[in-house]
Amino acid sequence: METASFVDIRRNPTRTISVGTTRIGSAAPIAVQSMTATRTQDIAATAAQIRALADAGADIVRVAVDSAKDAEALIEISREVDANLAVDLQENYRLASILAPHVAKLRYNPGHLYHHERQRSWQDKVRFLADTAAAHDCALRVGVNCGSVDPEKKSKHAPSDSISPMLESALEHCELLDRIGFTRYCVSLKDSDPDHVIEVNRRFADQRPDVPLHLGVTEAGMPPEGIIKTRIAFEQLISRGIGDTIRVSLTVPNDRKAEEIAAGRRILEDIAAGRVRSVVDYGLQTLNIISCPSCSRVENEAFIELAEQVRDMTRYAQDHDITIAVMGCRVNGPGETDDADLGLWCGPNFVNLKRGPESLGAWSYDEILPKLREELDRLIADRCPAQSRPT
Repeated sequence: METASFVDIRRNPTRTISVGTTRIGSAAPIAVQSMTATRTQDIAATAAQIRALADAGADIVRVAVDSAKDAEALIEISREVDANLAVDLQENYRLASILAPHVAKLRYNPGHLYHHERQRSWQDKVRFLADTAAAHDCALRVGVNCGSVDPEKKSKHAPSDSISPMLESALEHCELLDRIGFTRYCVSLKDSDPDHVIEVNRRFADQRPDVPLHLGVTEAGMPPEGIIKTRIAFEQLISRGIGDTIRVSLTVPNDRKAEEIAAGRRILEDIAAGRVRSVVDYGLQTLNIISCPSCSRVENEAFIELAEQVRDMTRYAQDHDITIAVMGCRVNGPGETDDADLGLWCGPNFVNLKRGPESLGAWSYDEILPKLREELDRLIADRCPAQSRPT
């Protein structure tokens, strides 16, 4: 149901931190951000996309860096654009020392810290990142994702409980950062299920109402479904005063990335005006397709077209409680398809097909749709033996 009344939302009393010229926290408007999808080493294309996102109203633009060559490219890009840049550090956290002088924020994933220099404790790695950020006037984001949680945290909880390991990881990192005296950070806790995003962020905000939160539904998918999923989470959280910066993560071609900014602004305006929808119990009895937002780690842009083809091909199964995940790269693809009934993670030339955590093989982009349909039909038949094969 929609209403037309103005809503006076009292936000959680989070501290306010600076990210370049943008402030994040309860003393500032909710910031909107996005992430580049071009290859970072393509300096001209990445700089052009940053400008397009900034022109569309992005307060912060994130760029992924996976290698020293990516870092060199981002340094040059930073000289060519006028935007608040955040660098998305993956497993090579040491690149922070090269990049910090050129960006406004460093984003790291606690789960990815586990994979690099395993002989060094995660606490030492976080101290290095905090010291680097402090020395170069940078903020930090502790970015916790459902598909890449530290294995040690996951092992302490039931496989069905994806929320507790994320929450424990985020709280632990906050405690360490506070203890060493670095408080210029925000936290994100993301999942592809809006209900999980709502639950984990509410639980975190209950325990740490002082910490600014970056909200997002990861792998939200294509519009309009991806916008709807994100809207569900944002309405339930922001209306309760939870959330200081947002990203709408959509699977769209590179030249449409600015749609993420437009969607985020529109959702914020609607919430402020009271134009909200009733609570939706998402994904319980219907087909749910999740797909990651295109980013610079995508190794074949055919991934975006494939996601659209998967959505179209599977419409016949829309009344079945089945989740299909379409992931665009090898960094997040293997882990973030494990919880789906059927998963595709895309490499440069082949698409890997999974049923839950089980790998079924890899096929070319031209061959994968029939294989996916075979597995989808088999899954439907296993769950509904009396039902004939869909046509």
